[in-house]
Parts: sequence; C-alpha cells; structure tokens
Amino acid sequence: MQPARATAFDIRPLGLTFAAEVTGLDLRSPLDAATRDALYDAFVRYQLLVFREQDLDKQQQIAFSLQFGELEQHTLRNRGAADEPYVHIVSNLGPDGKPSGKVASTLWHTDKSFRPLPSMATILHARTLPPAGGDTCFANMYAAYEALPEAERRALDGVRAVHSWELSRENIGRVMSEEEKRDAPANVWPVARRHPDSGRTAIFLGMHASHLEGLPMEEGRARIEALEAHATQERFMYRHAWRQGDMLMWDNRCLLHRADPNFDAAFHPRVMHRTCLRGTTPA
Repeated sequence: MQPARATAFDIRPLGLTFAAEVTGLDLRSPLDAATRDALYDAFVRYQLLVFREQDLDKQQQIAFSLQFGELEQHTLRNRGAADEPYVHIVSNLGPDGKPSGKVASTLWHTDKSFRPLPSMATILHARTLPPAGGDTCFANMYAAYEALPEAERRALDGVRAVHSWELSRENIGRVMSEEEKRDAPANVWPVARRHPDSGRTAIFLGMHASHLEGLPMEEGRARIEALEAHATQERFMYRHAWRQGDMLMWDNRCLLHRADPNFDAAFHPRVMHRTCLRGTTPA
C-alpha cells in the first residue's frame, strides 16, 4: 500500500527567523492525516503559520483546532458565549456592541502559561478588522535564548519562574475574584524551557511570570524584566499586519506575542476568534 500523500499547499517564509504563510488549503474541510502531519511539521519549524483566505465559523474553528490537540478552557471572564465556550471572542467592543477604545493583551505574554499544562498553540481567526493597524507582534524566544552570552545561558539552568494569572491581572489594574483565583492558581516553570518537539531551548516568560522561585520579589522581578527587554528586541520580532480571512496558529512554547493598539479603537471594530490547545509540562 502506498503511503498517504498530503494535500498540496504552498508555504512561504515571512520573517527572517520564523513565521510562514500557508496558501492552497480550505480549513473548513477536515485534513487528511498526511496533510495534518505536514502542517504540524511546518508549525514546529516556523513556530507561526499564517493561513490565508479562510472563513471559518466557531464550530469549524473548533473542528480544525481539535485535529492538533486538546482544547484548553479559557479563564472565567474570557470564556465564549454559551454556543461555544471554547471560542474566546477577542474584541475592542463594549457591552453595547460598539468600539470601546480599549485594546486588550498589549503586553508581551505566552497564552495560559499559568495553567498546569501551559498552552501548546493558539489559533486566532480574523473576523472583523480595522482598515489599517491592529497588528499582532511576535518575539522568537529560541533566538533570544541563543543570543545570550554562554555564561548567562548557564546561569539560567535550574532557574524557575512563578506564573500567576492573579499578578498579571493586577499589573493591568484588575483585582481578581476568589472564584477566578480558584480557577487559575499559579504554577512554577523553568525559565529556560526545552521544546518537546524541536529539542531547542527557549526563554519562557511573559507578563504572567510573576517572580523567580527562591528569590525576593524585587530581585526576581528585575531579572525577569531584564530578560524580557532582551528577548523582545526588534531583531527577534515579526509583526503581523492582518488581512481579512487570516487565521494564525502559533507556538506558545517558544514565542511571546502582544496586540498593537495602532488603530483608532474608539471608532473601528477589531474582532477575532481564539482557540487554545493544551500543551505538556514544561521541562
């Protein structure tokens, strides 16, 4: 029996060190096994895949996501509507359905790093875009780690950070309810994380990283902030300018990301559908 052949698609690098666009696939249809495996290989290689010209509803996005892993529930305030709670509606709209002027997630982070099994992948689908701006920025944590002097890399061996949803909410001026705290307790992970598929090491921090285990809060925060300043330099970045129909899938195990509020958020709506896939214990 001949091995299954992947459905033909084109892939083209977008950034200097990571990110690639994928064309030629309609993700509303199930992937055959060979295509799924080829896409996952590309995902590990490029860390960020940009699928062009897609139009998935919530249920179709869920079906696509499940082909790559297990869905991770969102935090209590981010869970989707009753029709599909695993789809988080990321938007600048207020309760009245009009642009509020507020843009969330503008600080560097990796999704759900405070969970017992931090997110493997995030899948974000553009539904409504401003005429310009509203970019998403990504930083390559492989490249950031590899650019550290050898002595600094060695100094990270065994260093662990406390990842806290509670602290990251306090940093943006919101106090969590007791129910939210119970839903998302803190977890502790290596700062230098070995990727389970590529074998490469990446810096694993972001805004959910509260402090370093075993160090005074002030000293640990200073070290985290210095590492993040290094890791988010322009040379490690890719900026994604969204097109209508784009659906992005990125690797939370080796990338940081943030939304750029570079549009008039009080006038133009920006609406995305987000699903996340559960990962494995960082090591």
